[in-house]
Amino acid sequence: MSTVKAHAYIKGIKSLPRKTGIVASLVRDRYVADALVILDHTPRRAALPIKKAIESAKANLMQHYSVDTKTIAINRIVVTSGTRYRRYVPASRGRALPYEKISSNVFVEVVADEKAKKAPKATTEKKVEKKTEEKTEEKEKK
Repeated sequence: MSTVKAHAYIKGIKSLPRKTGIVASLVRDRYVADALVILDHTPRRAALPIKKAIESAKANLMQHYSVDTKTIAINRIVVTSGTRYRRYVPASRGRALPYEKISSNVFVEVVADEKAKKAPKATTEKKVEKKTEEKTEEKEKK
């Protein structure tokens, strides 16, 4: 059996990379089924986008390969800094105080063992042979 990989890259999560990284570290190096249960019970804002990223990577793997869903594991999960929006808040005496809205990007890579493809059953060949034998026997009787 060979191991297969798939990934998902989610951009623009409205959460700081440091806070998103804390949630990502909860599910790093776990099976996908376990990670989704953990994220369901995590009361943080970044839990939902990370859950969606993991589900997307899982769906990508399932679409391209035939794998057992129980063997899918998170190989890599990386949180990086996304775009920064510069904004200003009005202050006293006509000033404007700057602040930044920082977003996060999440990269998730999942791996699994590919199922071995089943060989065609020999019983179908035997059925075809029996039918042809029966037809020849009927022709001989006539």
